[in-house]
Amino acid sequence: MTALPALRDATDADSEPLAALIAATFAEYPNCWFDWSEFPELRRPASHYAEKGGRLWVADGPDGRIAGSIAVVPVPDQNAVELFKVYADPSQRGSGLAQALFARALAFAEAGGYGEMMLWSDSKFARGHRFYEKLGFVRWPGERYLADISSTWEYHFRKPLAPTQT
Repeated sequence: MTALPALRDATDADSEPLAALIAATFAEYPNCWFDWSEFPELRRPASHYAEKGGRLWVADGPDGRIAGSIAVVPVPDQNAVELFKVYADPSQRGSGLAQALFARALAFAEAGGYGEMMLWSDSKFARGHRFYEKLGFVRWPGERYLADISSTWEYHFRKPLAPTQT
């Protein structure tokens, strides 16, 4: 069995490799296009999430590319954290990498005492939706339209967290 890539805090220097991971993921789906102008946060990815009180983690692949990513941002008025940039290279899917990345985000949420996790996901990403549901996320009613280059519709997922024992 191959060991999982090590997880680390992202840096702003991860801009291009992170964009490449996202663009490659989008390319797997019909009419799903990556355009830099729609992702200004990728110019300074670590700083972007840090400025919001969050974190971004990545996993380095053996070939120097980023093999996976996940970001988390607190949403205090909802006692929740929101997940962003949940991506895994196709070669890493099913390896446990996505679960390891999710565990980092979950630890962040639990350490902050948040009661819920949430995310929005492109309606085309059915495989990701099954992964989220396996982790205990529930799809909420309603969708949102992004009016982006891909005419994206997104589904909303939420996961309640167990109260922290004191």
